[in-house]
Amino acid sequence: MQTILTQIAEHRALTREDAARAMSLMLKGEASPEQIAAFLLGLRSRGETLEELIGLTESMRKFAVPVSAPAHAVDIVGTGGDRSGSFNISTTTALVCAGAGAVVAKHGNRSVSSKCGSADVLELLGVKTELGKEGVEYCLNEAGIGFLFAPYFHPALKHVMPVRKHLGVRTCFNILGPMCNPAATSRQLIGAFSREVAEAMAHIFSTLGSERTICVHADDGLDEVSLSGSTVVFSRLTADGPIDVQEFHPKALGINPAPLSAIMGGDAARNAELLKRVLKGKGGPRRDIVLLNASFALLAAGEVDRLEDGIQRAAEAIDSGNARLSLERLV
Repeated sequence: MQTILTQIAEHRALTREDAARAMSLMLKGEASPEQIAAFLLGLRSRGETLEELIGLTESMRKFAVPVSAPAHAVDIVGTGGDRSGSFNISTTTALVCAGAGAVVAKHGNRSVSSKCGSADVLELLGVKTELGKEGVEYCLNEAGIGFLFAPYFHPALKHVMPVRKHLGVRTCFNILGPMCNPAATSRQLIGAFSREVAEAMAHIFSTLGSERTICVHADDGLDEVSLSGSTVVFSRLTADGPIDVQEFHPKALGINPAPLSAIMGGDAARNAELLKRVLKGKGGPRRDIVLLNASFALLAAGEVDRLEDGIQRAAEAIDSGNARLSLERLV
């Protein structure tokens, strides 16, 4: 590990193999907390290269407890670290997509660098988030949605989590987590905290064999498709196709723009209440941003061919009560 830290201190990029070795050392408990902190902050200060991220992702995936999921399952997750203070958009979106007929393998955690993680809000809603492999597989098959609690399926992260918590800033693990779903989903809607990270993640998913991937970053900093303005979208919807890049604005789907302040959340209790309001059909910007993100997620899942159809399917899932039912089935 010391050799790797020296390379980072000298501002030299790591090879894919060295990055993978560093991850292996950390997850095996063979790196000290001080070395882990130095590694994470060193990479953050200069920015991770694409080869480093590919190596880190490959290695971290090998340490995950595998979960069997339907081949068409989709993950909907953000990197976190955008510090927007929004309510749990991706978690709400996941429930709506399940209500619309998609199978959702939602990979998440408790709060690390944000106020409220997906596990925090789901637990308040009565969901048993700390299920093992068999429990999650049952939920995926019977409820159409399962929550994969990261610490249960990435037990080796116990060597890293205390350091991340103490640092309290986003690190490469904010990027790696969404790319290491234990269900090995090959379809995903991923939100990133920067345009550069969204583009990098699209290339990593492509390199590592994903079938249908959409990675997004909003101009306002949100790691979701935003209501307040444009969102850059990196999409690859065929296994052997190129990565398409485009700017998206909510007006393109007939949705009125709204400022970030209109989708603010709070602590877990507040966010749980806001999630329930959306599932019960309450209108407004929070519903709109969920519909928007659900349309992209349903496209990534292969459930629809057009975003317009995704909006309609998501709205029907809410208004019919199917989205609320997806939460009840998960509970």
